[in-house]
Amino acid sequence: MAPHDREAENQPIYSTIQVKSERVEPTIPFSSVENYAHTTFPSSNLANTTRAIKPEPVDALPTDATAVGPAPLFHQNINAQKPGASAIPKVPSYTVYTNAQDIEYTPENALQNGVGMVQDLATLVKKIELGKGRRAQTWYREIDDLTKQGSPKTMIAVCGATGAGKSSLLNAVLDDNIVPTSGMRACTAVITEISHHKKKTIDADVSFLTLEEWKAELTILLEELTDEDGNVRRSTDLRSEAGVAWHKVHAVHPLMPIEQLAKSNPDEILRRHPAIAKILGTTKRICAPDSKTFAKEIGKYIDSKDQKRNSKDKKDKAQREKDKKKDNEPALWPLIRLVQVRCPAAALSTGAILVDLPGVADANAARSAIARDYMKKCDCIWIAAPITRAVDDKTAKDLLGEAFRTQLMMDGNYDDSCITFIATKTDDISCSEIIRALNLDENEELQAIIDEIDEATIEMSTWTATQAEAQRTVKALDKEVETLRDVIDDHRNHLEALRNGEEYTPVDFEAKNKPKGKKRKSVGSDYGSSPKRRRSDYGSDDSFINDDDDDLSDLDEDKDEDEGDKDMDVDNNDDRSDAGSNNSDGSDSDKDGEAEDDDEVQEIKEVITEETLKEKIKEKEDELKSLKQRLTTAKADRKKANDELANLKKTIAKVQKKKNAFCSLKRSEFSRDVLKEDFRVGLRELDQAAAEQNNPDTFDPSEDLRNYEAIDLPVFTCSSRDYIRLTKQVKGDGEPTCFLDKPDTGVPALQAWCHDLTITSRERAARNFMSRFKVFIEGISSYLQDVEGVNLGDRMALRDLWQSYPDDDESVIVDQSGERLYRMASEEEWFQDIDAMLGGQKPKTKPDGKATGIALRLEQVIDQIVSTTVASLKVKFRDGLEDRCQSGASKAEAAAVETSDAFAASMHWGTYRATLRRRGEWRRDLNAELVNPLTTEIASSWSRVFESDLFADVEKSATRHIQKLLQEVEASAPAGLQDRCKTQGDLAHEETKVVMKKIMAEVKNKMSNEQKEVSRCLSPHVQDQLGDGYDLAMEERGKGSVARQKLVFRNFVDRNRGDIFTDGADLLLGRLDVAAEAVGETLDQSLAELANKVEICMSVLWEIPKDDVQEHLARNQLKDKLVGLKSLVNLWMTAGETRAKSIKDD
Repeated sequence: MAPHDREAENQPIYSTIQVKSERVEPTIPFSSVENYAHTTFPSSNLANTTRAIKPEPVDALPTDATAVGPAPLFHQNINAQKPGASAIPKVPSYTVYTNAQDIEYTPENALQNGVGMVQDLATLVKKIELGKGRRAQTWYREIDDLTKQGSPKTMIAVCGATGAGKSSLLNAVLDDNIVPTSGMRACTAVITEISHHKKKTIDADVSFLTLEEWKAELTILLEELTDEDGNVRRSTDLRSEAGVAWHKVHAVHPLMPIEQLAKSNPDEILRRHPAIAKILGTTKRICAPDSKTFAKEIGKYIDSKDQKRNSKDKKDKAQREKDKKKDNEPALWPLIRLVQVRCPAAALSTGAILVDLPGVADANAARSAIARDYMKKCDCIWIAAPITRAVDDKTAKDLLGEAFRTQLMMDGNYDDSCITFIATKTDDISCSEIIRALNLDENEELQAIIDEIDEATIEMSTWTATQAEAQRTVKALDKEVETLRDVIDDHRNHLEALRNGEEYTPVDFEAKNKPKGKKRKSVGSDYGSSPKRRRSDYGSDDSFINDDDDDLSDLDEDKDEDEGDKDMDVDNNDDRSDAGSNNSDGSDSDKDGEAEDDDEVQEIKEVITEETLKEKIKEKEDELKSLKQRLTTAKADRKKANDELANLKKTIAKVQKKKNAFCSLKRSEFSRDVLKEDFRVGLRELDQAAAEQNNPDTFDPSEDLRNYEAIDLPVFTCSSRDYIRLTKQVKGDGEPTCFLDKPDTGVPALQAWCHDLTITSRERAARNFMSRFKVFIEGISSYLQDVEGVNLGDRMALRDLWQSYPDDDESVIVDQSGERLYRMASEEEWFQDIDAMLGGQKPKTKPDGKATGIALRLEQVIDQIVSTTVASLKVKFRDGLEDRCQSGASKAEAAAVETSDAFAASMHWGTYRATLRRRGEWRRDLNAELVNPLTTEIASSWSRVFESDLFADVEKSATRHIQKLLQEVEASAPAGLQDRCKTQGDLAHEETKVVMKKIMAEVKNKMSNEQKEVSRCLSPHVQDQLGDGYDLAMEERGKGSVARQKLVFRNFVDRNRGDIFTDGADLLLGRLDVAAEAVGETLDQSLAELANKVEICMSVLWEIPKDDVQEHLARNQLKDKLVGLKSLVNLWMTAGETRAKSIKDD
């Protein structure tokens, strides 16, 4: 991989080497020890430096050690580097420290650095002569196991009813819209597994049902579409069985009418649509750069198109034809069995895997089986329910039903370390209801919030009045400014006309601006008023009138005015008089022009000149300026009022959200306490029921069987919607309605919980890795250490006593060039007999026929240990469960008929018939309900048996026999080999302790998986035993068939109930015996591998290394590397212990 292909910003530890005051030598093959001792990096002087350098990164380390393993080391040419050949220096893909305090310890860092160290070591190991094939096999297998080890995975099953908000919750946890939240039924029916990868893309594998699985479901769906007489049933109600069937079949085959579908069989339908048949059994890969693209791509498979088909949007004909063609394409969501998504979500970066299980019982048997399998494999269970229902529905106590709770108890998962409850939709809030329900009226913090709202509301009322007054002022001043501008324009026009010698009639602004209303006679009107009165009203502005008066007085004092001017004045007066007449609304008194009395005062007309007009314009402009200033002030007052109102609205909205958040958080606090207590009550009831069954005579219900107050169910209260809005995860989704801060939504705490759930397994994995690697390093160091001062005969004598197989090395292959290549045994070969693994070699035996050799001697002991363990398991199973199985079978037999009747009476006849058609599994599981008395009876004893330490004697016995044999080897060693033999024996003993931890973990995991499998065998057994009863009931047709179906099935249950449950109990015990044998096989294989490692460790006492220059150089180089690696491993182990102590103290 080229350097630019790496995501360097995400993996700084792989591309840099931190030097802590020491000289770091690269892993380079050199032609001589002298050259190696004096070689440094060509481009950097590393002596006495503490800065970080960034040389060429190592290519061998994968970006995701858990997903992509390294290239196989077992098929590489072990002599690939010739002496003297040039090589490009490579920096180890791990950080070098000299002090444990400098290490920023996390389990992931420990594993990543550890894998880098193993890969660096592997490049040198493959250059030395490993001698016999079994050592090469063992060492390369160990290297392979270590390099493939990454952070362990923690599988979390997310359960909840439809509408619980699981999809939105998961999207919030993932910080991206990855889980589909549209598509109606498609989104709740598809099982979605979400895991982490380091790529920036979002990838998915969409797996489809097989041909047989779809045909089986299609057969049932077609039966649902018709009634007993073959007539098509109404399919518009999607809640009915026929509606569900039509919804699925029509989605896959949209062009086939329901009548044609009802008359066809699955084979005929699939022959008509070969494209569908080609999809079945396949897996489609999706790789998208972002969630928006991913949603578009995944939507092609999971979206239901029904919501698009009735769209009334206006589109052109071409677009409508295109949409019609698209709608006629088949939808694939009914054919999907599983979607596996990989994304770079930070919440999953430490190994958590979220599995979104269907919200309701799925009609598809294959998907139901997958869901059950996930429940069996999961390490933790999240149960989601809306907070408005979580407390009232007693969900934590009922835990989705008694059968589900019993199964969790049998799996060992019904405790507060495996179950997490999540109350969703906490933003769905009614403050008044919560205040009343929780008696928060006197709460000081809440009262302070309410006071804030009240104060802001009062202030808002004040500013509302201010804003209204300012608005009225602005409106009035706007009108005055407009009028004044018109007056100024009129004066200017008049001035222009006067200069041009044109006649001009000024605008009567009073009449123009006078409000227009309905004409009516009025005593106070201006009708009949004199022209003088009307003219005095014209231009009623005070300054304008004063100017006219001054002009008139000047006119009276002017004695030298020529006659032409007087004539002009007369004409003007006549014009003004006429104008006044025209503005008198057509009064009859003015029509003949003779209505004025002889004694009326002769009106004197103002003389208009350019100077007077300029003065008037100047006065009006000054007045306009003053008016504008007043208007600006009024507008500023209005703007201030508007701004204050806007701020107050925001303040009230913010404080209201604060109130909502306060009430929601109080409700969450109350809900958490209630849910935790409900869980304790449920657990107490289970314990008491079990105690009463075990010891009815001594049972005391007043005594607690454990400290229930110490049981602390993890409960989270989350608002996915507000978190998504706060993080702007979805554009255009609006503002949050309740919470102002992300922590209050509860989602960040749930994201941190994803990391916390994996911490135990991650810490354990890191510790085990370092322990194994340290032992491996010590084993290699021991092999490289020369055995001096011992003659060859003594070593050969020891070999004859303790070597299990001859020296023939058939696992070393020599190619045409004469170079060595080690052949790595396959997994199957490795766990076969050593005789077969070595190509038919016969083990060495003593003259009396008994096998000799460390491995063979230990294998004889292992056989005894395994046989004893298997027999012990069978006895423990029988002793702990046989009586309970028999009593449980009797109880199930006694309750069977009543259970069948209650089941039939509890549902609609169509649902009951659909259940019979699906062999008891539809919306509820009749088989599980029938067997529930048996599983309830054995649940407590089952849990007690498998929670006990079933393998305590195994580890002690195996360790004791190995130690005894090592002492025997030491006693047989020649005097010259005594000390070295003691050293090797101690090393073998240390390796035994490390390997035994791994073996015990594997065996316990095998037992856990086996017991989970066995505990689930009863429902399938009952279903199989009732198969004929289901078929007989479905044969009933015609009038009254429903009643007859119920009766037929009831009678079948009544006749066969004894055998069904008795045989079920026997089946359970028999399956446990088989499980014990399976565990024995695993134990046998693991211990045989340990026996082989012990002999390999001791074989250095008689193995003689190859004596040539190249081998010496390779071994010396490896020795030097081992010194540094061992020191680093010790530092990492110290850092891990320090961190563990710090966490414990906190």
